[in-house]
Amino acid sequence: MNASKTTKRLEEMTLQELWKLFPIELCPYSPSRITVAKEEMRKLEKLLADFSPTINHIGSTAIPGIYAKPIVDILIEVSPGADAERLRDTMESTGYICMSTGDTRMSFNKGYTPDGYAKDVFHIHVHYRGDCDEIIFRDYLISHPEIAKEYEALKLSLLPRYRNDRDGYTNAKSEFVKRIMELRAKE
Repeated sequence: MNASKTTKRLEEMTLQELWKLFPIELCPYSPSRITVAKEEMRKLEKLLADFSPTINHIGSTAIPGIYAKPIVDILIEVSPGADAERLRDTMESTGYICMSTGDTRMSFNKGYTPDGYAKDVFHIHVHYRGDCDEIIFRDYLISHPEIAKEYEALKLSLLPRYRNDRDGYTNAKSEFVKRIMELRAKE
């Protein structure tokens, strides 16, 4: 099924149907996610070469030793003024589904099918260069493994309640993320 048919079929589903089809799953740390991320990042570097992107693996799959959703998050930073419409067209032409657009950000997904998750699933976050709190958060957890384990414990504790409520799960983690960003700012 091509991306536009997949998008149309998924767009017809209610949020509750989507959350049921794509529940939050947490899996033990897997070094293979680093390999999958690197492969996808190489593809994105070639695809978006005209935009001179800075590309980073972010999210919990980039943090050694903690449970994570089996979804690879990648941050692409581009220069302010980059042709957002052309970037979006380029991403969509290769199978990424645009999930949101704003003045300074876009997000894309790949690996969601009408039958559930594909083998590899990606969330691609496109920001203007310098808008990189996700990198700061990732690096802080990598350099503070005890804090990373706290984050893991929080996520595991939230899973039973929010397995089928992605927004609730994300919101329930926001205070922790805010606290870490404040700690990082004090260093």
